[in-house]
Amino acid sequence: MITGLAAFFVLRVFLAEVKPSVREVMEDILIDTANLLAETATPDLAALPPGGTLEGSAFAQQVQNYASRPIDAKIWGLNKRTLDFRVYVTDASGRVVFDSGPKPAVGEDYSRWRDVARTLRGEYGARATREVQTDDRTSVMFVAAPVQQDGRLLGVVTVGKPLATVAPFIDRAERKIFWAGVWLMGLSLLVGLGVTLWTVASVRRLRRYALAVGEPQGDLAAAPRPPELPGELGELAQAMDRMRQRLEGRDRLEHDVRALTHELKSPLTAIQGAAELLQDELPAADRQRFTAQIEGQVERLRELVDKLLALSKLETQRSPAHRDPIDLVALTEQLLAEHAALLSQSGLTVHWLARDHAPVRGDAESLALALSNALVNACQHGAQGQPRQLDLAVQREGREVCWSVRDHGPGVPDYALPQLGQRFLPPSTRSMAARAVA
Repeated sequence: MITGLAAFFVLRVFLAEVKPSVREVMEDILIDTANLLAETATPDLAALPPGGTLEGSAFAQQVQNYASRPIDAKIWGLNKRTLDFRVYVTDASGRVVFDSGPKPAVGEDYSRWRDVARTLRGEYGARATREVQTDDRTSVMFVAAPVQQDGRLLGVVTVGKPLATVAPFIDRAERKIFWAGVWLMGLSLLVGLGVTLWTVASVRRLRRYALAVGEPQGDLAAAPRPPELPGELGELAQAMDRMRQRLEGRDRLEHDVRALTHELKSPLTAIQGAAELLQDELPAADRQRFTAQIEGQVERLRELVDKLLALSKLETQRSPAHRDPIDLVALTEQLLAEHAALLSQSGLTVHWLARDHAPVRGDAESLALALSNALVNACQHGAQGQPRQLDLAVQREGREVCWSVRDHGPGVPDYALPQLGQRFLPPSTRSMAARAVA
């Protein structure tokens, strides 16, 4: 809009300057012509008797011959077929002694006309007179020049030219400028619109990224990268992503340290207690029981370390490492086979509700880990009563594939529901929330 308005006002200035510029050029040409004719008319006007006219003189014959010359010229596509100068001469008193116009004014007093009066006073004389008072296109420009001999003023030669003769040139120039201005404003509008849409789209993409970061799973949001978001906005997005990662790293480190400390307390306390008891003289059965307790807690610590290693691997992964086609039904059956012992110990049977073989693209290892965790949670926290089964389903829903498992457990307590969207939960609510997610 700003560029278009600027182009509009510039266009108006150009259009307003066309006609005055043409008139200025015309006036310059008329000055040269009037002074040239003044020199030509000097001999005849010097020989003019008092009260006489220049009819039949050499000057009058030359002007009449000029007016009767045939002309057919093509000027930049416009035809000129007439010679349009009007020439009249007055004596030193302002009386017209020669007039080449269609209605000669020979004998009339022109001493009060501006062109003649100013020239007789030794000034520059010019005027523009309309043939139709209300129509500026009927104006005729007149420029006068003094006729002098030996420093004596003999009279005045005036040359006139109608503006209508140059009107076609003015109209053509105005049309060209107008359409050039229209194209300029149109192109300015398109360029401005394109730049605006590009800027708005880039800012909106950056805004969507900023909003996604604020969501519960915002740490998985990927920052726009060039050429998706080029220029300074792309650099800003990358800077925001680096800042987010550093801030998240500090918060997550503090959170993970607290969670790890909490998780380690229980097995370490059990190991310490069992070790202290083993230092005393105990029956073989008790010694074996406490030894088994230590082994169990050590196994628990090993599982915790393995989970931490898997967690650290996931933490450094901002997007799927590979995007391969994966059959969720085949992957689920593979996981069920791996956890067959756990299912048997839990007394659970698997009931398939739907088995749509619809491949999805992703990282098979990460997806297998996520589905495996869901199955383990379902086995560990499923219902103790009836039915003792897991309901599995792989269903295609439009362009999406839904994988679901139901363990018929008691569900998630109300106090844990607000934390379901968190990526990693405190130990006290993690297992219960995982049950609901599963």
